[in-house]
Amino acid sequence: MTSYETLWGMKDATQKTIAELFRRYPGLPSRVLKELRTGKMFLDELDELYESVRSFLETISGFSVSVHGAFQYPEALRDAQYPLELFYYRGQIELIEGRCISLVGARKVSNEGVKRASRLSSELVDSGFTIVSGLAHGVDTHAMKSAINAGGRTIGVIGTPINQVYPKENTELQEQVAKEYLLVSQVPFFRYQHQPFTTKRYYFPQRNETMAAISEATVIVEASDTSGSLTQARAALQQGRKLFILNSCFENPNITWPKTYEERGAVRVRTTDDILAHLDKDK
Repeated sequence: MTSYETLWGMKDATQKTIAELFRRYPGLPSRVLKELRTGKMFLDELDELYESVRSFLETISGFSVSVHGAFQYPEALRDAQYPLELFYYRGQIELIEGRCISLVGARKVSNEGVKRASRLSSELVDSGFTIVSGLAHGVDTHAMKSAINAGGRTIGVIGTPINQVYPKENTELQEQVAKEYLLVSQVPFFRYQHQPFTTKRYYFPQRNETMAAISEATVIVEASDTSGSLTQARAALQQGRKLFILNSCFENPNITWPKTYEERGAVRVRTTDDILAHLDKDK
């Protein structure tokens, strides 16, 4: 964990540059760090990081780390363009091995969008799916709460370190997910606490790529032309996952993205049965 956080602490580190390092030096983070340091460890440079690790461990308990090559690392993550080598989690990591489906959409969702997200979530739960959510306002929150209320399973993939909550209004919900289901974070806490606030927003689209990877399909409930949900739409298609768009999105005259993504391979659906029929057809 410390080696991985050190790699992320390097200047201009990104998900892309980290992934490329591991392609060049396959193995554990400690091996990559050793290669970059030519076998030497500059402990004076790492003092601050070690202190951050200590402080981090004091703020959270019951978390685990999954690293590529180790037991229970989800191989589905390797389909991402820049795969995660390590991530943090709380809860039941085995939930990723089941049938997972992402429900994503607008933060400022309409009343009809809330109803659609909630209905889809409960119906997909009834069909044995685990609902994947980004724990954002709007569609994410309603889909996750509906899954829990229906007695189902859910996975939250957040865009902050595992010991932080965003939005704060979801503090109770996030803690429930961590204790009873599965909470995942790929955000390096050391870099996060030192980088400018304006750059922290980039972790949210990166988390959407992870959501797409661990889901056999993504469903867009409602979204604008500038929605972050479209990041997941692109990732789902790039990773060979199914992308479903609710028909109601096509009926909105103020957006153009549904037609664009349908031309790229997305499937227009009206009901949960439509989704199930397409998934079962491809099994």
